[in-house]
Amino acid sequence: MGLLRRLIVILVKTVLTPMTKRTWTGLEHIPPTGGVILAPNHLSHADPLVCAHFVYDAGRWPRFLGKASVFKVPVVGKIILRARQIPVERGSADAAKSLEVLTAALQQGGAVIIYPEGTTTREPDLWPMRGKTGAARLALATGAPVIPMAMWGPQDFFDPRTKKVHVRPRTPIAIAAGPAVDFSKWTGAEPTRAVLDEMTDEIMLRIRDLLGEIRQETPPPLWAPVKGEKA
Repeated sequence: MGLLRRLIVILVKTVLTPMTKRTWTGLEHIPPTGGVILAPNHLSHADPLVCAHFVYDAGRWPRFLGKASVFKVPVVGKIILRARQIPVERGSADAAKSLEVLTAALQQGGAVIIYPEGTTTREPDLWPMRGKTGAARLALATGAPVIPMAMWGPQDFFDPRTKKVHVRPRTPIAIAAGPAVDFSKWTGAEPTRAVLDEMTDEIMLRIRDLLGEIRQETPPPLWAPVKGEKA
């Protein structure tokens, strides 16, 4: 892995191992090699660390997306680039360039983590929101499998609803990965808005159901139907 990445692993595990009581399930669904899109729900700003721990324990190096401008910061930019994180341009004008960068990462065999919601959930009970189409677009363009993931517990470190930080040892953290989302019905489809929305809903429904299993609760709909639309 190289010295830098080994040091990162030591640092992250040194912090998280005593601070978390981990329940990892579905590690076998993350392929050991080849490009793969990992799609977790987004509860808290603490998510990336525990998500990275899970993905590393599955035998893969986690590659997160970051604003391209961050990679231009002296010293910091070089460190995160050497750690194989992925610079992505923000904004519709740079969407094609970002897709090229992500496609290259998958072609290199990367395990790319994309939060389909795009931000921490705004649902009051922290269920997933309706997702954005980035993961679906990338899957359609590359054929890379999308592995749904759900996590519960990072909000106990930092709750986005209250903005309060709670740091205590052995905080329960549960993460589950499921089988790759079945996109066979969209094989060869053009990336129209309707197709991408359908694929995205399929991803989010899988994430939602995994989260329901972790929480042992019945999940709500992904979004409230508009007036006149069937639930």
